[in-house]
Amino acid sequence: MFTGAMVALITPFQDGEIDFRTLDELINFQLENSIDAIVPVGTTGESPTLSHEEHKKVIERVVKTVSGKVPVIAGAGSNSTAEAIELTAFSKKAGADATLQVGPYYNKPTQEGFYQHFKTIAEEVDLPIVLYNIPGRCGAGMTADTIVRLAEIENIIAIKEASGSLDQVSEIATRCDLTILSGDDSLTLPIASVGGKGVISVVANIVPADVKAMTDLILEGDLVSARQWHSKLFSLCRSLLGLATNPIPIKAAMSMLNMASEEMRLPMTPLEDSKKAALKQILSDYGLLK
Repeated sequence: MFTGAMVALITPFQDGEIDFRTLDELINFQLENSIDAIVPVGTTGESPTLSHEEHKKVIERVVKTVSGKVPVIAGAGSNSTAEAIELTAFSKKAGADATLQVGPYYNKPTQEGFYQHFKTIAEEVDLPIVLYNIPGRCGAGMTADTIVRLAEIENIIAIKEASGSLDQVSEIATRCDLTILSGDDSLTLPIASVGGKGVISVVANIVPADVKAMTDLILEGDLVSARQWHSKLFSLCRSLLGLATNPIPIKAAMSMLNMASEEMRLPMTPLEDSKKAALKQILSDYGLLK
């Protein structure tokens, strides 16, 4: 159920408010391009600058607009276990199919703290959990030992791995049966080569059909053909992530493609003008801009 091409959906803004009309358009664009799942209000969805009320409204809107066509994996993580439980319980009530649970950020828990945090959420709310290991954004990350322990909990079913370590992914794959999803677009195929089953993708906001073409081949076991898509997508993925902190470049790209405003909330700021020419060239080289 939770494999293939999944989009880490942006949250569009207009004049400081969530632009729900554009949000609906973006969801329908994803559905028209046969995306496998939609993941709102994660890092790419700028969850840190949404109020709890806004966060919940986005989850409700995505579930309603998707209308059961594909799974919705709602971002419901927090560095407060109690807050994560509240958001997870809300996600279940709203009809989400699973939640994405990022590692607690800023407070840098021990490995036991990570384990108890996720275990407590899983026990409090009966909804599938996708763990999200991204030490570069959180200040700390989970070891493979901790992830393997968590895999024993029934409703912890997958992990989005953004540690950048193929050794870590390989260890997880050989020691437990969690579904492994890439958290870095440029590493989707390398992670697949050691057991990954898909990606929660930033670049799928603009090229969902291409990301899906690659993950479909991965799931068929045809990594040779998938490598052709990897080669095509690689420069786009690396350049988007290299220009500035996610989701600054993807929002700038979507603005250039007339898909959504580049508006962000402080402390995030739009892509610098000095970098926009490079982004336009990247999009042009890919064939997205003339």
